[in-house]
Amino acid sequence: MSHGVLKRPAQSSVDPVDELRLEEKIRHHLTTSGKRDDLKELLTARLAACGWRDDIKQRCREYVAKKGRDQVTTDDIVRAIRPEGRATVPDSVKAELLAEIKKFILSI
Repeated sequence: MSHGVLKRPAQSSVDPVDELRLEEKIRHHLTTSGKRDDLKELLTARLAACGWRDDIKQRCREYVAKKGRDQVTTDDIVRAIRPEGRATVPDSVKAELLAEIKKFILSI
């Protein structure tokens, strides 16, 4: 997950410094309230339920087998698999997580 909390419009009249402060405040509230951990648990559960985690594990195994076990590091695997992994997260999971984040933001 990237550090940006919300997708922003292409052109924003908001000062970039104010925007960063807002993101920091949201991140702080997410962390101190425990909601960040709740969201991580929700994401983990949804990704496991839809088979995404198993798919990523298999992709990692295939990558290691192709490159050779002694020839790759964890960082190599992450660099190779991360883009595919992010691209294959189901839209329904993304939408559910985004809805939960929006609901939280509106409550603070």
